[in-house]
Amino acid sequence: MARIKHIALTTKEPAKVAEFYKSAFGLTELRRSPNGAVFLSDGHINIAILNHKGEKSLDMGAHGPNFSGIHHFGFEVDDLDAACDKLETVHAQRLSAKDGVDATMATGGHANFEMKWSGPDGVVIDISHTGWEGTD
Repeated sequence: MARIKHIALTTKEPAKVAEFYKSAFGLTELRRSPNGAVFLSDGHINIAILNHKGEKSLDMGAHGPNFSGIHHFGFEVDDLDAACDKLETVHAQRLSAKDGVDATMATGGHANFEMKWSGPDGVVIDISHTGWEGTD
C-alpha cells in the first residue's frame, strides 16, 4: 500500500512560514535549498515549504500561480513502475519523466527520486520509491 510521506506548501515567504511550524509544532529543520525552500520533518512526514509557483512551473498546480497553501502531497510506493502503470490506467496526467529526477539530498546524502503527476482535479501528486528525507 502507498503511504503519504510528503506534503508541500507554497508561500511568498518560506523561511517565515517554516519558523512558524517549527515554533508551533516542534518540527525539525532538515535543510534549506539555495532557492529558499525549507524542508522540515516530524519524524514521519517530510514537509516542504516552497516558494510560490509561477505560470512557467511544470507543477504550478490547480490553484494557479502564486498560490499560498497546501500545493501537493507525495506517496511512497513499493514499485515505481507499477504505480506509474496504475496512474496511467486511471488517466492521471504525467508531469515529469522518470529519468533525470534523481537527486541526492544534502542531509545524510539521502537519494530521493520522485515523479510528478496530477489527478482529475489538477492537484499535483508526487510518487517515490525511495521516500523522502526525515520520514520513517
